[in-house]
Amino acid sequence: LQITGKLGDVMQESARAAQSYVWSHAEKLGIDKRRFRDSGVHIHVPAGAIPKDGPSAGVAMFLAVASLLSGRTVRNDIAMTGEISLRGLVLPVGGIKEKTVAAHRAGIRTVLLPARNRKDLEDIPESVRKEVSFVWLERAEEAAQTAFGTAEPPLLGATAA
Repeated sequence: LQITGKLGDVMQESARAAQSYVWSHAEKLGIDKRRFRDSGVHIHVPAGAIPKDGPSAGVAMFLAVASLLSGRTVRNDIAMTGEISLRGLVLPVGGIKEKTVAAHRAGIRTVLLPARNRKDLEDIPESVRKEVSFVWLERAEEAAQTAFGTAEPPLLGATAA
């Protein structure tokens, strides 16, 4: 794994955790483990990192690496946030209201969020909550199911368990 660009220590840790989790769950993700031996992964973030209080890119990096190595495309109509542990747990993050409102403004109607952030739902304006489906993630595999289209997203305005 090679990481370049404007990534702080926290983002580099997210990238490494994502790659490790994809490697350890390659079979479940439909990835031939030889891909890890025969090719590398290079993550480059050009001046995109914004200083923040904590990690939140683990789910997105996990899906990017899984997409690259499996050849499956991540849906382009979803947004996501959340950090992942080395065991695939999706950990809570900050800024749920701001991230969800920004996704809504961009036309996104399905947002993947850490289940442990469910308490933050009340902070999101009702007008946004009515138009966005929330997929509450406990584990990274759940993000893959939704992102790769192997699970149906909940109805608009509904929340998935």
